[in-house]
Amino acid sequence: MKYLLIVLLAITLFSCSKKTTIPTMVTMPTINDAYTIIWQGTSKAYKYSKSKQGYNRVENYDYTFEVVQRRYGNVWKSTKTMHRIHPDFPGNGKKQNQTMYFEVAFSEVGDSIVAKITSSEGNGYGITDEEFREQRMNILFDIPAIAPFNTMRLVQHYNYEEGTLIETVEIFKKKKDGTEVPFMKIEEVAYIFRPIKMPNAPTSFK
Repeated sequence: MKYLLIVLLAITLFSCSKKTTIPTMVTMPTINDAYTIIWQGTSKAYKYSKSKQGYNRVENYDYTFEVVQRRYGNVWKSTKTMHRIHPDFPGNGKKQNQTMYFEVAFSEVGDSIVAKITSSEGNGYGITDEEFREQRMNILFDIPAIAPFNTMRLVQHYNYEEGTLIETVEIFKKKKDGTEVPFMKIEEVAYIFRPIKMPNAPTSFK
């Protein structure tokens, strides 16, 4: 109930703004002006089958990806690039290489930390903890109503000590009565990379 009240408040505050365009290389900040993390990972895609009432594995929708995540205190700016390299990827209006941009602004509401999200895909809301370890976010797609989905839910587990990010992406149609009709689910695993200075060449020809 507590999470529901926060989400309802977040929807009221955050759902009216327009989606954000992807910054160009000229307008993007550099890795030197923020705490920058690069996540590199893989995914496993599943498509919902109404007849079977469950998800089926669809390998041709798998992708690899990189996320450049710049953290400016309580504001994060992230660029995600996805690569769908399976030879049988059907397309269906999506490019094999796709870039997304997300801005997440965290703030305190009562005794909880909520997130306002503006992105190239649409806007949304979320909730997290003080150390940004467990996050749950919803993004409302800016797409025609005829589409078989209109919402993306991200459930993220930042395992900093292990250097991994475990994320489940759920894509579904949210009806006016609040019911959800599943469409796809993607399970992602990413590994952390941080900029460093090397004292010498890490490898050499032998």
